[in-house]
Amino acid sequence: MADSLTDTPGVASATHDSPSSSLNVRADLYDDEYSDEQYEQMLALYEGTLQSIVEGEIVTSKVLRVTENHVILDVGFKSEGAIPIDEFKDPKSLNPGDEIEVFLERLEDQDGAVVLSKKKADFMRVWEKIRHAHENDQPVAGTLMKKIKGGVVVDLMGVDAFLPGSQIALRRVPNIDELLGETYEFKIIKLNKRRRNIVVSRRVILEGERAEKREHLMKELEVGQVRKGVVKNITDFGAFIDLGGVDGLLHITDMSYGRVSHPSEMVDMGRDIEVKVLDIDWDRERISLGLKQLQPYPWQDVAEKYPVGSRVQGKVVSITNYGAFVELEPGIEGLVHISEMSWTRNVRHPSKVVSIGESIEAVVLKVDPSEEKISLGMKQTEQDPWMMLPMKYPIGTRITGKVRNLTSFGAFVEIEPGIDGLVHISDMSWTKRVQHPSEVVKKNDTVDVLILNIDADNKRISLGLKQAQEDPWLQIGEDYPVNRDLEGYIVRVIDNTVVVDIGNDIEGVVPGSQFPVGDKQLDTVAKEGWLVDVKVMEVDPIHHKIVLAATSEPREPEGGARIRPIMIDEGDDDEVDADVVPVAAVSAAPEPAQEDRSAPVSDAETAKDAPAE
Repeated sequence: MADSLTDTPGVASATHDSPSSSLNVRADLYDDEYSDEQYEQMLALYEGTLQSIVEGEIVTSKVLRVTENHVILDVGFKSEGAIPIDEFKDPKSLNPGDEIEVFLERLEDQDGAVVLSKKKADFMRVWEKIRHAHENDQPVAGTLMKKIKGGVVVDLMGVDAFLPGSQIALRRVPNIDELLGETYEFKIIKLNKRRRNIVVSRRVILEGERAEKREHLMKELEVGQVRKGVVKNITDFGAFIDLGGVDGLLHITDMSYGRVSHPSEMVDMGRDIEVKVLDIDWDRERISLGLKQLQPYPWQDVAEKYPVGSRVQGKVVSITNYGAFVELEPGIEGLVHISEMSWTRNVRHPSKVVSIGESIEAVVLKVDPSEEKISLGMKQTEQDPWMMLPMKYPIGTRITGKVRNLTSFGAFVEIEPGIDGLVHISDMSWTKRVQHPSEVVKKNDTVDVLILNIDADNKRISLGLKQAQEDPWLQIGEDYPVNRDLEGYIVRVIDNTVVVDIGNDIEGVVPGSQFPVGDKQLDTVAKEGWLVDVKVMEVDPIHHKIVLAATSEPREPEGGARIRPIMIDEGDDDEVDADVVPVAAVSAAPEPAQEDRSAPVSDAETAKDAPAE
């Protein structure tokens, strides 16, 4: 027996009388002799302590201890096995002595340890159930465990399955985290045992349920019905309502007769709601729903509620380029047109007068229930100042004002804040033909003017600058007798007539027949700024005119011709106020007749572009 132990690999060869042995062996170790029968008995006792285990099968193991990263198990083999702790769903519940089933991958690895797997054991236990459910198209229950890239991990009978994000619901789920921990039924859509890959879908089940409910709804759903539903999704343009298998759209315009900025003001996610079926299109799978249609129509008897001429209070809810919308009550809004905001100012934009959310008072001007329109006026809440002007400023009243704006045909002078009058270019000078107002006045000049006419209905005031001064023509007749010789500068040629400046801001006219041109054209001989000798032929104080005759050919003065500067319309580039200008300052027409030289209420641009006389 001793010889057999000596030949056994891994056992040191030594005897009790071997002094050179390096092992410290008990002296009587080899004194006892064992028969073959005794040896077999001893070997059987040892093997009885080992289980009969086979690689690739599920075996029962016993927990020895739990470390920070592993669970140490005894499977009845000569060495222990270790499984990573993350393979256990609840490792904190494990205690020494607990029996669990594991999958034996290998009896020994390179370190001599048993290779075990808890996940594989779980997978093999439920695989047959999963395969059977897949082959028979049966749903299985699962719990959403954690969110990963592209989807969610689902606990399917203890095995991890993958639920793609597109298969969670019929529509995109905005917050998947809210679904974690929930249990649903799933259809298995893909299996791969070798890779332990299971893909499931909840959407397939929902689509089937929806198809069944849709078929049922198609038989009973009708336009005009009032149905209960659940708010399923909210968008900027409305809310989708689940009617029990089929979704309908509740558009934002059908939520309230009043103004709704966003659907979330009217409905909440998951809330039960009653709606009215407005339209059904089964081909396009569209159902239109209404909420306001369940409420009383607010425009009923609105004419009696808001009679024309009555004063109302309301809140500004919207501002456009042409006016402001005022909410009188939920569902009823009126428009204050930009022209109805002020008596004395031409408002460039309503936002300069009102702001959103502001409470204002207005007067009802017009009510049209069929078109659901109410016209309101803000300026009507105050007295029209134009009606008092004729009494406040009788014709002939002398006033002092500031030049607010210049146009090509005149100057606007402020009478009082917000009210301007027009001084036409023909009323600027007694003695000269004014081509542009800037020849006489400049913007912001303070001038004395006379009231010539007030048209309160059309909001026009005509002013005179020259009328505020004494008419010099009676004296001119004495100062410039007939046949008096004079020297003057040629100002311009117009209508076969030469205009000559003879000094003292007095201009005379030389008819073409009284100008020596020979066989040349008048405008080629009479050059602007050149000197010419003239003789007084006629003085007409009534028509404010001096007729002259040229007595010499024009000549260029020493130092060059005297050219008047080109006048620029100051009103084109520099308005009095970029946003709010006086009413009278924004309107005019080509030169009016002598009896009506006031500025009409129209467009400022028209006033600027109107031709001069």
